[in-house]
Amino acid sequence: MWRSVSKIEVIAPPRPLRLAGGRPAADAWTLDPAMRHLNHGSFGAVPLPAQERQNQLRAEMERAPIVWFPALPQRIAAARVEIAAFLGVAPGDLALVPNASAGISAVYAALPRRRGGEIVVTDHGYGAVTMGAERLARRWGGRVRTARVPLDAGEEQAYDAVVAELGDATDLVVVDHITSATARRMPVERIGAEARRRGIPLLVDGAHAPGLIDTPLDGVDCDFWVGNLHKWGCAPRGTAALVARGPLRDRLHPLIDSWAAADPYPDRFDQQGTVDATNYLAAPVALDFVERTWGWDTARAYMAALADYAEQVVGAAFAALTGDPRAVDVGMPVPGMRLVRLPAGLADSREAADGLRDRVARELGVEAAFTSFDGTAYMRLSAHVYNTAADYEHFADACVPVLAGWARAAAQPVEKVSP
Repeated sequence: MWRSVSKIEVIAPPRPLRLAGGRPAADAWTLDPAMRHLNHGSFGAVPLPAQERQNQLRAEMERAPIVWFPALPQRIAAARVEIAAFLGVAPGDLALVPNASAGISAVYAALPRRRGGEIVVTDHGYGAVTMGAERLARRWGGRVRTARVPLDAGEEQAYDAVVAELGDATDLVVVDHITSATARRMPVERIGAEARRRGIPLLVDGAHAPGLIDTPLDGVDCDFWVGNLHKWGCAPRGTAALVARGPLRDRLHPLIDSWAAADPYPDRFDQQGTVDATNYLAAPVALDFVERTWGWDTARAYMAALADYAEQVVGAAFAALTGDPRAVDVGMPVPGMRLVRLPAGLADSREAADGLRDRVARELGVEAAFTSFDGTAYMRLSAHVYNTAADYEHFADACVPVLAGWARAAAQPVEKVSP
């Protein structure tokens, strides 16, 4: 049992989810039991039924490729119907793409400059998406305007920060549904309504939304929305949804032109030559596995409760050693992900955060996520159904003291050696 490292009591841990017969939920995954997996949010994890289905599909493809590939577009279209039902959208609005960034790149490639070539993003945006916006702005001869949204900003303040950057020259707004680095929501519903009123296209980066938010597009008025199924949805990697509504969607084309290029949206995305699309076909199996085993509502409630517990336990452990405030005030928090403040010097840049991630995996046997925002470094906790309270108790007891030691070592001045 976790040994409390502070006098502040933590909330009670949720009861672990189980498989039939009482087996641990983790038995449905092939994650290395010698490691602790605390970062589902980055690359997801695929349950065995979906892995097995994808392997069956690959074997079928290799047995008769001449039969497989001509029939593939129809099978992808059928998978789209099931995925659209999970997201609560019309199948005709949804195309399948390899990941959220690929969907966003397809949007960037399709849009013309109509006004002044300005693109509005936020300082919470995913780096690759923002870099793509900057490249598009250069092509347009425009510029990117960045809305500064404080980490603790509530709905009103976040909305005001984004809308303040809109103007007559704005050609596109790009906003996260759930931010990657800071694990918070953005008020995309209100931003979408205002963008529509002004006639400005809105692109919502919903990479983390599928599975974490039930029917994530409800109430969201946007031209384009992308979401990864291989994160919280646990689909095979390389599976994402691009949802497009309105007249601009007819301009969208996949990044690879194929024989379906003349077909309407979204059918033209269903044919991509000899691409291995077994991930798309197996994705509904992953979504259905969680629904049949626990139900998505139960899974989301568990992930939220476990993330709350993890934040308390790991945050208290760091606070006891560093004296820093335990709680991180995140405006519009989301279920399943939480931030914990790291000691100074551990991950003050993306490169340093990635290096810390690799070192923690190598030396401590933990898969974890580290980020930074506005000069402060954080550990981003991600919880899924296979995680238990013991995962975070272990990190608090065994890993936090080590990270605090690394921070102290990094803060020591380097002694100069006399020649």
